[in-house]
Amino acid sequence: MTVSDQASPRLAALLSSASVEISSRGHQVAELRDHFAEGTDVTITFLPGDHYRHNVETATALRRAGFNPVPHIAAREMASRDALDDFLARARGEAAVSRIVLIAGDVAAARGPFKSTRDVCSSGLLEAHGMTSVSVAGHPEGHPYLELPEALDGLKAWRDWGRRTGARVDVVTQFCFESAPILQWIVELDRAGIDLPVIIGLAGPATPATLTKFALRCGIGNSMRALRAQIGRFGRLLTDTGPDDVVRGLRCAPAVATASIAGFHLFPFGGLRKAGDWLRTYDRDPLGLQRAAMSGAGLQNP
Repeated sequence: MTVSDQASPRLAALLSSASVEISSRGHQVAELRDHFAEGTDVTITFLPGDHYRHNVETATALRRAGFNPVPHIAAREMASRDALDDFLARARGEAAVSRIVLIAGDVAAARGPFKSTRDVCSSGLLEAHGMTSVSVAGHPEGHPYLELPEALDGLKAWRDWGRRTGARVDVVTQFCFESAPILQWIVELDRAGIDLPVIIGLAGPATPATLTKFALRCGIGNSMRALRAQIGRFGRLLTDTGPDDVVRGLRCAPAVATASIAGFHLFPFGGLRKAGDWLRTYDRDPLGLQRAAMSGAGLQNP
């Protein structure tokens, strides 16, 4: 068995056009130009306490710089239907936004009438403002508040909404530190008849301490053992750890197991420069791919 037998050229091509994330403050737009190509999809975070007008201003700056802005909408942060209506109208009119990432938000109590992403969906405002593509969150290691059947029911509802409205709905996953939970979660989607495209979230290169901080904040659980194993492998807590093992595991899986993967998204926890450098140089490591292929075949290094 050779690397070319297992590693997927399709996934490699998708990786080369991965999207990336920046904050709503807009200060990273200039740095983005130095490390990512024009035309890249750039998502804009919506953290607790953010105001949506900052999101729109950053989206406009991204569009002027040649990027495709993809704002997050945090449902529970929307104080009213009018606020959401204004957000969408400005995003569409000022930054030509047609794709959004819809999340519930990290606050326990909703500031307005939208307690969940489904409430935003039911408002009719996404269609009214020409949002032709909606990304929702997926959690391969489990949703922090929902059991798997409930989480799958939510994705089924989004699948049905997309079919009904003609909008493209995809699922952007939370990051993991190994590929096994992702592949098993895709199996669960298939079993449930959820044929939505999947965009794999990857934790960009950062120190294990930084990755651990974000993992705990985001509720990453089981694959933390893979991060600990990498710390042991490299022997230094200050060594940057990238998503190499995750990508190799996916590329060495059978094609049928990754057929629903439609893209990749980078969370640049270690910064945009490191994320961009990793994206440009990852596929220049044929030795790493060879090791992954051997591992996938149950073989050992000589």
